[in-house]
Amino acid sequence: MFNYYKYKDKYMFSAQDFGYEKTILPADANELYFLYKSDRNSSKRTYAVCSAADLFTLGEGVELLKIGTDDFEKEVPEEIMNLICERKVKAVNADYDDYEQCFIMDEIKKKRVNVLALGDVGSTLLTGLKLLGGNAVESIGIYDRSQDKINRWEYEMNQTAFPFEDSLPHVHGVEKNELFDCDMFVFCASKGVPPVGSESVDVRMVQFEENYKLIQEYAAQAAHENFKGIFAVVSDPVDLLCAAVLKESKGVLKPEQIKGYGLGVMNARAMYYAKKYNEYSSYLSEGRAFGPHGNDLVIANSIENYDDKLSKELTKLAVEANLEVRKTGFKPYIAPALSSGAISIILTLEGKFHYSSNFLGGVFMGAKNRNLPSGLEIEKIQMPDELFARIRHTYDELSKIINEKIKLD
Repeated sequence: MFNYYKYKDKYMFSAQDFGYEKTILPADANELYFLYKSDRNSSKRTYAVCSAADLFTLGEGVELLKIGTDDFEKEVPEEIMNLICERKVKAVNADYDDYEQCFIMDEIKKKRVNVLALGDVGSTLLTGLKLLGGNAVESIGIYDRSQDKINRWEYEMNQTAFPFEDSLPHVHGVEKNELFDCDMFVFCASKGVPPVGSESVDVRMVQFEENYKLIQEYAAQAAHENFKGIFAVVSDPVDLLCAAVLKESKGVLKPEQIKGYGLGVMNARAMYYAKKYNEYSSYLSEGRAFGPHGNDLVIANSIENYDDKLSKELTKLAVEANLEVRKTGFKPYIAPALSSGAISIILTLEGKFHYSSNFLGGVFMGAKNRNLPSGLEIEKIQMPDELFARIRHTYDELSKIINEKIKLD
């Protein structure tokens, strides 16, 4: 059924014949690479294989969020299934010219993070990374157009410490041309944030045009420097700006390198109301969030006992939570900077499940996921038709907006 190959010191397998010298899979193989071919315009270069179905479903789409049939398991040798269960199988898309560079599984270790822009969101996110990043972050580079801001935050953050240990990451200013000398670049720059009192508009979409202009420059710089790390988008609207980064990098950045951090706070807002109102309490242990940070968000009250009415009510509360903060006279940036930003970024670096937006068949779709040495794993769950219909609607709407405003093709 499968062809087995050895390339240098790596073992690979595939359903179709890729012309490599054939071999026999050794019994003690501790990692594998699954070769396949799928249109690079709508498929990632790599991902972590997490089910037998992944070896037979080669296209990408919203259906990948669902657990499919387990009938494929009987088609897969036991030793391969064992490695899949351990997440030791990495899928590599041979439609990319440089696919042979992907036969590696990087270990999880402390990473160098660079943050662009030290405004409200950037400085709050920086504070979170400093305080929470001791086990995941080696160092934090900061850049802003204002040298005074760089100096201020370098002073303040490096004078933030536990009393008897030096365990928190060092913060240092970087030059603009050093921004991509890191493992993760965090884009927090923003322009055109509507003032308090602009509650009648979709704030995120108002920001899109201006933030697109800002992010173009840095996507081009990342491409010019052949950046190999993660390009993390925190500025709104993250889903569309991720697509903009992919387009403006002209194919240098690969889809799985780009992640949008906006869904974490929507999960946190749903948790807030689940603790406040008992009818939504199931969300705390059984709920899920999908989609963008804003309109078309999908909150599921429970993936075990889904209630469409309760889920839509909780979704509305989460979407409008930022308006409640604005009523106090302040911009709602602290929870997004921490829940969507710092906390989710640290979980990403630690290889743990979190909420972020990732490339899925041409759309950057928010869902529970984690970044493993074998690649990106987006959670698959059993879901009722009512929930999947909501998720598909959101996916289709995001696809429509991307095609209208960005035109990835």
